Amino acid sequence: MQTNFLQDFQPALFQSLKTYNKEKFIADLMAGLIVGVVALPLAIAFGIASGVTPEKGIYTAIIAGFIISFLGGSTVQVGGPTGAFIVIVYGIVEQYGVHGLALATVIAGVMLVMMGFLKLGAVIRFIPYPIVVGFTSGIALTIFSTQMKDFFGLTTPKLPSGFVEKWITYFQHFSTVNWWAVLIGVTSVVIIILTPKISKKIPGSLVAIIVMTIAAYLMKTYGNIQGIETIGDRFIINSQLPAVENIPINLESMRLLFPAAFTIAMLCAIESLLSATVADGVTGKKHNSNMELVAQGVANIVTPFFGGIPATGAIARTMTNINNGGRTPVAGIIHACVLLLIVLFLGDLTKHIPMACLAGVLVVVAYNMSEWRTFLSLTKQSKATLAILLTTFFLTVIFDLTVAIAVGLLLAVFAFLKRMNESTKISHTTGSINISEEMESHSQDMKEEVLYLPHGVEVYEIDGPFFFGVANKFDEKMREIGDHPNIRIIRMRKVPFIDSTGLNNLETLCRNSKKEKIHIILSGVKENIRESLYQSNIPQIVGDENICADIHLAVARAREIDAGLQKEHKHKHR
Repeated sequence: MQTNFLQDFQPALFQSLKTYNKEKFIADLMAGLIVGVVALPLAIAFGIASGVTPEKGIYTAIIAGFIISFLGGSTVQVGGPTGAFIVIVYGIVEQYGVHGLALATVIAGVMLVMMGFLKLGAVIRFIPYPIVVGFTSGIALTIFSTQMKDFFGLTTPKLPSGFVEKWITYFQHFSTVNWWAVLIGVTSVVIIILTPKISKKIPGSLVAIIVMTIAAYLMKTYGNIQGIETIGDRFIINSQLPAVENIPINLESMRLLFPAAFTIAMLCAIESLLSATVADGVTGKKHNSNMELVAQGVANIVTPFFGGIPATGAIARTMTNINNGGRTPVAGIIHACVLLLIVLFLGDLTKHIPMACLAGVLVVVAYNMSEWRTFLSLTKQSKATLAILLTTFFLTVIFDLTVAIAVGLLLAVFAFLKRMNESTKISHTTGSINISEEMESHSQDMKEEVLYLPHGVEVYEIDGPFFFGVANKFDEKMREIGDHPNIRIIRMRKVPFIDSTGLNNLETLCRNSKKEKIHIILSGVKENIRESLYQSNIPQIVGDENICADIHLAVARAREIDAGLQKEHKHKHR
């Protein structure tokens, strides 16, 4: 038992180190250096956009990045703050403050660890695709809208949290547009778009930030242009290690923050496992989803105590790691160490980065997140898919992610139950059953086999799962026929499973039939269904002899009962 546990929850790093060598270290070192440099501007941008200070984004990338690589179930996953969390983090900070965010993140981390140890990693991947695309596209649009102030250099009062109200404020103050900011923002976007055409290994966001930071510095220093706002104009970045923070924990705060924490946990689980799955497709390896959830959980428990924000597997940094030769978790650990060294020795330089440039970086991040082509393709599918997609999208944009995921999942469940209910068919037969027609393949010279049913015997066949929706459908079918047979054979050969409601419904039918002196025979009962039946009172009500393995035995039993009924009837009328 203990051996299995250790195998199931072994970090990928430990396995990778067994065959580690100099060549792998050199490849990991190069990849880690590049990813570390790439992660710096993104961490700063995500921190600022989330409503916290830049260094909180950097601390998250360092601490969470190290833990996720050290404990994770993927060999190439790189963790840190991501764009997907911007909306939810900003909302929590606005409503509950930084301490509220820290507590919500710790609670989310505990949830993730529990998900991992309960082996729910595989289950998370079954979240319907329209929900994932809906909230991802909604987050992308929200991120885009939050960057318009810095992208256009607008002078506005404190922006409202609502999407519509935010855009109204933009239009009301658009006359304050700063054209230098627009120039920097647009140029940054153009550089990010054009860089991959020159080199796919060097990220465009890094090139844009270096070029535009130098350009802004020269314009401010030698061109006497003072209208360009930089990080240093808005924040003070401390180039030192973070101090351990005290997070006030009480039951009332936990109760208030639980929904937000659940959203963080779900979003982290979904994004990290999607990222790891994409990485598997490129590297040809398979990640341990449960260990990955545990690592994400530990990272989100520890990071807030050092001023960090929620973290997850970052697909852009993970792909950068893979594309630059990273193949073991050592690359992710090196990336965290590189970030730490940059902060300690070069952190002061980050104050010169223009806010409009960061806005340009996040505009491109939002565009890449939007998945608009996938979004459009899903709108052409079924009405249920369209309803789930649009509902999740609009709720994410207009309300928040917590509501969007909850309602989206609820709609998906209802759509699934509707499809299941429609897929299960109930047929009714009297007189005879042509067995040869039921064979999947038979030769033309095969003899036709017909089972003739005695008078007063009806056969109902359930084709599909017998769960609570179908249970009601079964009742309606019998009421629709509305006759009073002597014997009812219920064929269950095509029933893959039966739930508690189906069992209760079937038990009620058997009781009522017994009161009405109608004999019930169950036919074609599979082993798993038989086990479920014996957990109810059905065998005692109908009798073990009336639970038959196939239709031949069921019809033979029906004839036997019918003969007994005929004999009893003759005896009464003598």
